[in-house]
Amino acid sequence: MRKREYDEDDVRVRPSKGSRPRTRIRPAHEDAVQGFVVAVDRGRYTTLVEPERPKGSAQKRRQPQRRLVVAMKARELGRKGIVVGDRVALVGDVSGEPDTLARVVRVEPRTSMLRRSADDTDDTDGIERPVVANADQLVIVTALADPPPRPRMIDRILVAAFDAEIDALLCLTKSDLAQADDLVALYEPLGVSHVTVHKGGSLDELREHLQGRISVLVGHSGVGKSTLVNVLVPDANRAVSQVNAVTGRGRHTSTSAVALELPEGGWIIDTPGVRSFGLAHVSVETVLAGFPDLVEGTVDCPKGCTHLGDGCALDAWVAAGHADRVRLESLRRLLSSRDGSPDDS
Repeated sequence: MRKREYDEDDVRVRPSKGSRPRTRIRPAHEDAVQGFVVAVDRGRYTTLVEPERPKGSAQKRRQPQRRLVVAMKARELGRKGIVVGDRVALVGDVSGEPDTLARVVRVEPRTSMLRRSADDTDDTDGIERPVVANADQLVIVTALADPPPRPRMIDRILVAAFDAEIDALLCLTKSDLAQADDLVALYEPLGVSHVTVHKGGSLDELREHLQGRISVLVGHSGVGKSTLVNVLVPDANRAVSQVNAVTGRGRHTSTSAVALELPEGGWIIDTPGVRSFGLAHVSVETVLAGFPDLVEGTVDCPKGCTHLGDGCALDAWVAAGHADRVRLESLRRLLSSRDGSPDDS
């Protein structure tokens, strides 16, 4: 029998994986609509889409309605995170109808980003946790009693505000149960504005601070944050709870951040109650930048100075009358808070 001869037509060639030509060029998505992320839930992003102004005569012109559009993140964004407050570009079904899903294809440049580190969990490697994007005011909500104020926690949140370069406002609740003078005096050297409120009292002063701004409310559980939100935004329906009589702490009633529009204009972003606010991602220089009257005095500090102990040139700078001693004490208190335990009082 004659042996068969083979040629190239007898060889089966399988295409290799990824045979499609790859390119770094991505679609421009010029037809994408703009959305404002108001809630995030398990990979789904609820966004508010403002209507486009219709063209045509006044008779044909109808005012389109704002709509909420649920979207998922496009694969091309990779691991890029999206948080409440982000402004994004959407494509796909952006009608906002039930059971529809759009895609987030772009996250617009952020004006600010409030972060905290994960030092309140077993993972203490300083991984940053984005909290809210594009806020221009951080409202630190703390009770004057039941539970008592935790100045170390306030200090740490203030450092986060310095890092994000956003204004800070101290909102002191339950002022009918305790005086605010001592706590206000503690933060007066830092130039932090404050308002005091109590249940059933007027919120007019607080509303003036919030009007026309994007404000993020942060505070530990039980301080009355959700109660405030329900008064400021009557349709919010945020869950509230009582403080535990044994531990003196509240229960986490807000489980996710959500942006709520104020009737008088502006937004408030309610965040879950926190028991800690990690600062492993914040440098000493960032905190020091919030004290321009002390920065020049660090020129003569030894290399690697923490500005906390002996040898710091800031002591001589203050002694020479270039800055107030109270300001230096405030700086050192904030710097110390960076390395404090996650559950500092």
